[in-house]
Amino acid sequence: MQTVFEQYEKSSEFLVCVDSDGCAMDTMEIKHRKCFAPEMIKTWNLFEKEDYILNLWYDLNLYTRTRGINRFKGLAETFKIISKEGIEIKDLDSIINWVETTNELSNNSLRREIEKTDSEGLKMTLAWSLAVNESIENLPQDDEPFEGVKVGLEGISKLADISVVSSANGEALDSEWNRHDLVKYLKALLGQEAGTKQHCIAELKKKGYDANKILMVGDAPGDLHAAQNNDVNFYPILVNKEGFSWERLLNEAVPKLIEGTFDEKYQNQLIEEFNSSLK
Repeated sequence: MQTVFEQYEKSSEFLVCVDSDGCAMDTMEIKHRKCFAPEMIKTWNLFEKEDYILNLWYDLNLYTRTRGINRFKGLAETFKIISKEGIEIKDLDSIINWVETTNELSNNSLRREIEKTDSEGLKMTLAWSLAVNESIENLPQDDEPFEGVKVGLEGISKLADISVVSSANGEALDSEWNRHDLVKYLKALLGQEAGTKQHCIAELKKKGYDANKILMVGDAPGDLHAAQNNDVNFYPILVNKEGFSWERLLNEAVPKLIEGTFDEKYQNQLIEEFNSSLK
């Protein structure tokens, strides 16, 4: 069976990669507050210090420079911090070791590691991740793209190939992007199963795009790092300024990309603005 990258066909000189949660889809807050964090508290029975741990989770995943990190990295970072406060997490070393060494942060990768190690900590991590997915599936289907997303994608698709590059669960991505009739603007819809954002951009580059003709659009530092590590351009969707950001993407940033004027000065201006928007 062909992989998603083997099936991919380039049709433009230019490529715009777009993150999903918190960037195109207004789903980030509700997923963390209703799914990720509560299921963590339940799975590890952390009710005694619930308020402290929830606030820590929200800071790490929503409001600071680690915004948008993969769910398993967010879990490991949370557990590292609370363990220093004397809150014991069973088999924490196994969780941290897997997160730091795996080349695929996904449920399938986690299952393979459990088969090898029979780790209780990893079994709990998988149970949590599956519970999160089920919880997300059961959310009311009232999520919406941010203002300007549909118009932006439609306009950009006439000038460049567009691929979603996300660390979210693939089934949730497929449901959300199809429900809002946005898949028609895409060349690919890449979730966590396809690999890290950095890996996905690297694989897409191999399809024959010049690095200076690729733009990664995201709302989190991980998106910036994935772009920088592939020597491609980055454009930020600013928290609480999503409508403005999408309008500027369509009317200023993408035209600069096409015209070859998305230069170092403009890039540095965008990155400075982005860094100032996060704690």
